[in-house]
Amino acid sequence: MDIFTKCREFTRPDEIKKTGNYPYFHALESRQDKVVMMEGKRRIMLGSNNYLGLTTHPEVIEAGIRAFEQYGSGCSGSRFLNGTLQMHLELEKELAEFLRKDGIVTFSTGFQTNLGIISSIVGHGDYVICDAENHASIYDGCRLSYGRMLTYPHADMEALEKQLAKIPDSAGRLIVTDGVFSMGGDIANLPEICHLAKKYGARVMVDDAHALGVIGEGGRGTASYFGLEDQVDIYMGTFSKSLASLGGYMAASKEVVNYVMHTSRPYIFCASIPPANCAVALTALRIIRRDPSIVTRLSDLAAYARKGFHARSIPIIDADTPIIPIYTYSEENTLQKARELFEAGVYVNPVLPPATQPGNCLLRTSYMATLTTELIDEALDIFEKVLKK
Repeated sequence: MDIFTKCREFTRPDEIKKTGNYPYFHALESRQDKVVMMEGKRRIMLGSNNYLGLTTHPEVIEAGIRAFEQYGSGCSGSRFLNGTLQMHLELEKELAEFLRKDGIVTFSTGFQTNLGIISSIVGHGDYVICDAENHASIYDGCRLSYGRMLTYPHADMEALEKQLAKIPDSAGRLIVTDGVFSMGGDIANLPEICHLAKKYGARVMVDDAHALGVIGEGGRGTASYFGLEDQVDIYMGTFSKSLASLGGYMAASKEVVNYVMHTSRPYIFCASIPPANCAVALTALRIIRRDPSIVTRLSDLAAYARKGFHARSIPIIDADTPIIPIYTYSEENTLQKARELFEAGVYVNPVLPPATQPGNCLLRTSYMATLTTELIDEALDIFEKVLKK
């Protein structure tokens, strides 16, 4: 059998394109900002993870330019060998201070960070226990490890305990959960997760990709949000969202960081974060530390948007985050409404299976600290017109 047969038989994208509702790969013609030019038209951007709006901050842009001029375009090697800059070490030091952890190790992408942490920590005879709605990179990290993966239905703490209870006492256990779930915008039940971890001798890892700069004291993430910083063993995060760059990090104890740095294949065998990306992430972090009010503004604007959806009787998933999904139920309706919103001047992300259950499709909206209430009102009026048609 020809291994490319599956490629020839993969026709679903072409079928959607024929309906005119294909929602992917829309081309930006401007900076990633609160309002963008996309395919020749102004669109209010409610589909970005640029939560703090720092991609266009003058200090961030200048830092990237200076690093490019000073260090060139890349390091041409891994951190393990010739790819460590002094600036990488500065970023790790300041992240450790901000997150109140002993150690930090940075990776070249957020996806790679989960691959590198889980595949290194979870070995033969170990178990990793995951929320069913964890990010794809967590699942792939589990597959890359030599341990056994167990899952539990989303946010079901009774099911989590049942999984923990059946693991042999001799096995290592790592519970991995998103802090803020990227599609639903809800926050993990970290207090109960930590309680169960203590009860069953497990360690806890939280993926804070959508929580850094979003929730917690000054944007410190999910553990800070619940006051559980001393009970979460590993934080994972990314630079591609609130920190307006590219890359990822693990925050943990020094001995755990040292182990991962010397055993993680996705870390050892990958080129390091390019200088400009490192400088941008470091500058964005310094802006957050200097002015935590930007995190409060993001929260206030998200609350304003939620209130506006409720006032217009538009069904949403409620959570204390800047991710506000709108129920659209069927795949056909979701794709059609996403296209109509796009044509009317608002960009959102359709969420379809397998990212959600069949019949529970969503339009995922996300908000930036640089938005204005006037822009949100304009977008809400467009939502009302399109969704109630």
